Amino acid sequence: MFYFLILLLIPAFVFLLIWFLFNKAWKNGLIFGALNFVLLEVRLPKVLETSDVAKEKEKLLVMEQFYNSLTSILREKRGFFTPKPYLVFEIAVPEEGEEIGFYLALPKNFQNTIQRQIQGFFPEAEVTVVNDYNVFNYQGKSIGSVLKIRKNYILPFRTYKHLEASTLGLITNSMSLLRERGEGITLQILIKPTKASSKGDAMKVIKNLLAGKSLDNSLKELESPVSFIDNVRKFLSIKPEEIKKPVPAELTPLAKELIEKIDNKAKQTLFEVNIRIVASAETEEGVIQILSNVENAFAQFEAPDLNQFYSYRPVKFDLKKLIYNFSFRMFNKKETIWLSGEELASIFHFPIIKIETPKVRFLKAKAAPPPAVTPSAGVILGKNKFRNEETIIKLNPLDRRRHLYIVGQTGTGKSYLLRNLIKQDIDSGAGIGVIDPHGDLVEAILGLIPSSRYNDVVLFDPADTEWPVGLNLLEAATATEKDFAIQEMIATFQKLFLAEHLGPVFEHSMRNAMLTLMADEASPGTLVDIPRVFTDPAFVRQLLIKVTDPLVRDFWEKEMLKMSEQTKSEMVGYLVSKVGRFVENSMMRNIIGQSHSGIDFNDIMNNGKILLVNLSKGRIGEMNSALLGLVITAKLQMAAFKRAEERNEESRRDFYLYMDEFQNFTTDSIATILAEARKYRLNLILAHQFIGQLTDKIRDSVFGNAGSIVSFRIGPEDAKFLVKYFEPVFNESDLINIDN
Repeated sequence: MFYFLILLLIPAFVFLLIWFLFNKAWKNGLIFGALNFVLLEVRLPKVLETSDVAKEKEKLLVMEQFYNSLTSILREKRGFFTPKPYLVFEIAVPEEGEEIGFYLALPKNFQNTIQRQIQGFFPEAEVTVVNDYNVFNYQGKSIGSVLKIRKNYILPFRTYKHLEASTLGLITNSMSLLRERGEGITLQILIKPTKASSKGDAMKVIKNLLAGKSLDNSLKELESPVSFIDNVRKFLSIKPEEIKKPVPAELTPLAKELIEKIDNKAKQTLFEVNIRIVASAETEEGVIQILSNVENAFAQFEAPDLNQFYSYRPVKFDLKKLIYNFSFRMFNKKETIWLSGEELASIFHFPIIKIETPKVRFLKAKAAPPPAVTPSAGVILGKNKFRNEETIIKLNPLDRRRHLYIVGQTGTGKSYLLRNLIKQDIDSGAGIGVIDPHGDLVEAILGLIPSSRYNDVVLFDPADTEWPVGLNLLEAATATEKDFAIQEMIATFQKLFLAEHLGPVFEHSMRNAMLTLMADEASPGTLVDIPRVFTDPAFVRQLLIKVTDPLVRDFWEKEMLKMSEQTKSEMVGYLVSKVGRFVENSMMRNIIGQSHSGIDFNDIMNNGKILLVNLSKGRIGEMNSALLGLVITAKLQMAAFKRAEERNEESRRDFYLYMDEFQNFTTDSIATILAEARKYRLNLILAHQFIGQLTDKIRDSVFGNAGSIVSFRIGPEDAKFLVKYFEPVFNESDLINIDN
């Protein structure tokens, strides 16, 4: 007897051991599979306009097609202990109180395939790998619930095709009600395709409905299947004369509608689905409220005569198991419900239609693929990142000769772009000029200059009063240069004091005064001498010795002599007041009062030097900064025009002039450089904040001639103007919402 018991126990023990090892291997496979997941965040641009209902449903139909496309991808061959692959869709608000994000967790070996699938169905989507978020408040309370369906799976619930409002909008609105940091919520939906079909069950129910049976009785027969023996016994007991063809009953409108909807779901692909909601907050009352808000959002799917969701909230051990499965994103057979692609698209879809919910993390500006052909040489503008591929974008020298225009609000990154471009030019040995109204850019560049180029640096810093560098715009060698210098000086005063406040008398008088001061080419006068010209007759007589222009002599010897003392006093007072504000400033007087400029702009441009101009408004004043910037810009233009004397254009060396807040340092003459870029090889990089800062003529010149435009984030008015340069790839919303 004892041996007989042993013989019985050995097979039982072996069976239990095999079952234990198999179960352990299977569970380990699930856990290792979950740990092998990668988390993707899917972001799309915010839809600003509401389409009509039909178009929005067409967009959601794309999501349904996306779900159906997953069946063939996920049904691949796998190892014996490898569980069926599944995907995890999540909408989450992390405990840190961040925005509502849309996530997709999936096995790593499916990442590339699924990612391409998403971008194929939703071309504007940005899919990025992210670190896992935390939804739990470890000092607070955490609870969760599992969503199940009330009736048999063959009965559908109300889907997006039968609802007017956005189904996703109600869910995300309920998740946006978090009041403070320390509260978190996640809706987690796990799906995997199944080979099972609802056609057989659906046909049984439809047959019973056609026979006039009620839906409840039809479902009871379906849920209480008759055994094979009972079926045989029933069949044998029927007499031949009792067999009659069923007479179809007269169907009610409700029965017809039920049959239609059951039949519609039976035609669709089914998925095994787990739906979980997990919430966390500091207090028990708070976490219950958060969870209830999301659970209540699923009431919208209730179809009174068909199906509806209900939530099951586990406690104690079952709650720990739920949170464990949630954290590891593990599929639980006990939580399984069967849903169609249409039903899934109703519960979860990416924000592809307009959603009014606040705090949704949309894609602020969409990405675009790089050009088919990109320059292989030149300065690097940046990296194009599109669908996990990086492409270096460069701007070649030919394009740079057509100038680069940069616009963007303050703090968006313009100075960093300028710094990177300047660093590349310095390292390549190119000649550059930088006019900086803030000072930070010049200070940063000084730390980037390699020792090999120390001797090329020319630093102009007006705030350094111990070493004032002379700057005289009235220093000109030829008649053409003199005419340009005078025009620029008058334009400078018109810009500084508004043209309508000056008038023809001011221009006429200033022109003759400057021509008089420029007559002595060996020792030309300066802006400091202008007040003295109008107040010291002896000084004028001394200057007239060098003046050969008869019109200039007539101005002093006839016009000024015939002018009454009162008129002369008013005119002189007006003229002197405009120049006096600079002359009376000792710092400015030491700079603009020197007959010869301390900087050789021709040498800088032709020999590839590095000119750094620090015009910090905070250190020297806004008006002084503008005047010096305008004078230096005019000097560089004069040096560029002088290159016209060189017959061979190819021998002219490229010089790159960077101007931040360039509207402060340019007059209408900048249009000449913009229009004749190739000839002078003075290549402009112009940056500022918004288009309204430009005069009409300068604006037209910039956009008519700038070969390349870089737009950082801009305002709505600028977006309306600039969008025509970026369409059809980008729209106004993209330009307005670009990240820093």
